[in-house]
Amino acid sequence: MDTEIKINQHFIGGEWVDAEGGATFEDINPLDDSLYAYAARGTGGDMRRAIAAAKSAFPEFRESTPTERERMLLRIAELMEDRQRDLVDCLIDEIGSPVQKALFEFNKGLTMVRAAAGICRNVRGETIPSDRPGTFSMSVREPLGVVAVITPFNVPLIKTTRLVTNALAVGNTVVHLPSEMAPHLSLIFAEITAAAGVPAGAYNVVTGMGADIGDELTGSRDVDFVTFTGSTVVGQHINEICAKNKTPNTLELGGKSPTIVLADTDLAKTMPLAARSVFMFAGQACIASSRFYVERPIYDEFVKRFSMIVGKLGMGDLRDPSTVIAPVISPRQRARIKSHIADAVAKGATVVAGGEWEGNRCQPTLLTGVSENMTVCRTETFGPVTSIYPIDSYEEGLEKANDSEYGLSSAIFTNDIDKAFHFARNTGAGMCHINGPTIHDEAHIPFGGNGESGVGREGTDADMEAMTKLKWVTVQL
Repeated sequence: MDTEIKINQHFIGGEWVDAEGGATFEDINPLDDSLYAYAARGTGGDMRRAIAAAKSAFPEFRESTPTERERMLLRIAELMEDRQRDLVDCLIDEIGSPVQKALFEFNKGLTMVRAAAGICRNVRGETIPSDRPGTFSMSVREPLGVVAVITPFNVPLIKTTRLVTNALAVGNTVVHLPSEMAPHLSLIFAEITAAAGVPAGAYNVVTGMGADIGDELTGSRDVDFVTFTGSTVVGQHINEICAKNKTPNTLELGGKSPTIVLADTDLAKTMPLAARSVFMFAGQACIASSRFYVERPIYDEFVKRFSMIVGKLGMGDLRDPSTVIAPVISPRQRARIKSHIADAVAKGATVVAGGEWEGNRCQPTLLTGVSENMTVCRTETFGPVTSIYPIDSYEEGLEKANDSEYGLSSAIFTNDIDKAFHFARNTGAGMCHINGPTIHDEAHIPFGGNGESGVGREGTDADMEAMTKLKWVTVQL
């Protein structure tokens, strides 16, 4: 690896610029808290400049043809392939992705961009019958304008490629505020978009602290749409700001995703998928399954097998393909995980596997005996920690699965087709997987949740509708 410490700038109006006043902040490698890079610490002035650049670029960019946008997006995908090593190395060293997760994210990001190219020819309205004789009536779909994209640290390439390219595909311009824990990844993507021919001002990246400059972005009257992925608390704050300006938005927030395991399931097939449901990227995923409800006849065996699996999950070199468990992103998040485990143990829970730390990595942790008075019972931990509860029936499992303020992803393992589809129809989550893990995503599906898990959906079709507006047009013949 190159040991030179990079100093990153904003990307505004097609130019690389320092932050107003020249301020920077440290971008830390979570594996050992070493310095990975410096990034421009954006100000309100920087954000206003980026919004102005996007607004200025919009009138011309909205007139680009489907062919032009399609070619541009496919070129982005080609250049991403050329820079695969840069992107994968960044995912490993900036946010601590094990190499297999980094490669998975890279390939998923490619899919997101190519799927976005397919939207360009599907921004369409319809003809509408009219009660007025001799009238031709139709709807047309138009881009909104400036789209604010706020992305998280855990899957920064997936979220950046999906949300930015979907916005560009339908003719919007973008101002992007990446997580302060993953700024460099987004700036590599900005380099790629510029090389692919995205016009100056159509895509802008401002790095910095969301607490300092986020409101400047989401509260601007020159921003026409906001899409945010992050915590429920911040999402609620953004929703309130958008409401004042009547700015439409999609919010993909936290989760406490349940998995029901019925007695008729094949445990040999279920156990690896159960482990994937929660321990991919050390549980730092909103769709990770942090609640398992297992029927009593197989409960003890499920716990035993799960303990054996998690004890074998690799915690070595992040570039070793056998490594699974990632470091936890920040000291604050590590403290949160430790407090959840300690609180559960102090109140009577049993740690049947894991619970210890190796550097900045928490061992994959299984808890039993979790009760309502424990923080981990209902609050999102966002780490490699899950609770396993015994249930006496499917009906009890469904009731407990829905007993949450969150409603993002859910899963059921069973060979009973009636119960499987009953669960799919009655789960309170926005996504349901039968005999599959809660961690699953594709470019074209409606990704999102209900309740405290968010507002709206992401995906090619969902974003095309959310990031455009319909206009009714009549012609009197």
